[in-house]
Amino acid sequence: MAASVDPLVVGRVIGDVVDMFVPSVNMSVYYGAKHVTNGCDIKPSMAINPPKITITGRSDEPYALVMIDPDAPSPSEPSMREWVHWIVVDIPGGTNPTKGKEILPYVGPRPPVGIHRFIMVLFQQKGPLGVVEKPASRANFNTRLFARHLDLGLPVATIYFNSQKEPASRRR
Repeated sequence: MAASVDPLVVGRVIGDVVDMFVPSVNMSVYYGAKHVTNGCDIKPSMAINPPKITITGRSDEPYALVMIDPDAPSPSEPSMREWVHWIVVDIPGGTNPTKGKEILPYVGPRPPVGIHRFIMVLFQQKGPLGVVEKPASRANFNTRLFARHLDLGLPVATIYFNSQKEPASRRR
């Protein structure tokens, strides 16, 4: 079935961003040819465009996807926790976020200092959400409050990767 939550506990995703949950849906994430696995490293230059994501589930089961950085602006002082990078709702099961309704457009990782975690959290909706207000700011987003506000419950899948600023001479 779905992946173990152990890497999410070790990476402090469970605790910092979401509560303990049991994964019940598979979500595969790719930046180009790179398969995203929990805790892997993705260069910001690889993640300029939204990832290709496939979600299992039946087409009559809608999902909501949130991508956040809980380490903004710096992992040692995350005063903007959580910085929201992307919100898509009403994604039909068995498809991908391009089939859903984008509430907040994708913004790729741009960590100014340190190694940041970028977390994609998938929720199963109880039905179509209709109008969802765009957050007033990308800073100080709260995934738990967002889920509570929309009655989403606990996540059904979560994947995270690490990213850090690339040296200017190495950027491609």
